[in-house]
Amino acid sequence: MSRPTPRTISFAMRPGLRPMLFDDAAERRLATLGEVRTEVVADLADPAARDLLRTTDVLVTGWGCPPIVPGRGVTDRLQAVVHAAGTVKNHLPDEFWASGIAVSSAADANAVPVAEYTVAQILLANKQVDAMRAAYRAERTAADWNERFPAAGNYRRTVGVVGASRIGRRVLAHLAAFDLDLLLHDPYVDDAGARALGARRVGLDELFAASDVVTLHAPDLPETHHLADARRLALMRPGAVLVNTARGALVDTAALTDAVVAGRLRAVLDVTEPEVLPAGSPLYDHPDVVLTPHVAGSTGGELRRLGDAAVDEVESWVRTGTFRRPVLAETLAVTA
Repeated sequence: MSRPTPRTISFAMRPGLRPMLFDDAAERRLATLGEVRTEVVADLADPAARDLLRTTDVLVTGWGCPPIVPGRGVTDRLQAVVHAAGTVKNHLPDEFWASGIAVSSAADANAVPVAEYTVAQILLANKQVDAMRAAYRAERTAADWNERFPAAGNYRRTVGVVGASRIGRRVLAHLAAFDLDLLLHDPYVDDAGARALGARRVGLDELFAASDVVTLHAPDLPETHHLADARRLALMRPGAVLVNTARGALVDTAALTDAVVAGRLRAVLDVTEPEVLPAGSPLYDHPDVVLTPHVAGSTGGELRRLGDAAVDEVESWVRTGTFRRPVLAETLAVTA
């Protein structure tokens, strides 16, 4: 498929998201690259939306973008899709990839805050800050905190990272600054690759058994479903911490809940299965659980990073016909 010089740039995402992603400076940059449409497509069943896409060369997508299927409101004129977020699996179905339309995403940009959140939670969990805070709040008096919490701290602790993904690699890079023993499990990384990332490659069971903190950064695939199941959770040290900022389906929620309620494990969960836990779940109020509503990724002002990354990719496509960070169909089976 030949690539004409892009003339129009359109948007497809949930209502209200565009101004959160693109500030005035980003919009001005886009305006130098082509005709930027003011409308935002949220529903491809809308005839007006289909008319818009028929004259679109580059489509910028975001959260809430409807599935894009060539032939259903999308014509051969569409040359590129630039996703101003992470995974494209939610809006680019299997049949899309035969179209030859180029795709890019801001997954690298979105990895930055997830890694920051993860590292902060790991350090605070090892320090046992939540337990100390609760005790101090309840007692409101001086205490020998070293005697009360002899295992607290990060010195010579072992952190096991499951998955050398974009985020997993960033987590390892950040943790290299601390006096920690870093373990890595990833079926696509060998011993030398793990050493280059500052970690020691181990089997998955060994990682769960040897770590004070296990942090998950694997994609949601059939082979990773309930990777942290009852058997592996039972391998973890008493008082160890499971951190999940990846996908909820990696963890057997019932098994983890049992382990937490029994006082065996602690957890930091930004994602769960189901995505919103039942109202009666003990994990909401348990003192050994940090539970957040899928906010480790870009939130608030961090959305601007996603927008800027998307503008960079539109510019790269317009100027060179290539992306700096392309999404390739052949990698979808092993990525988030």
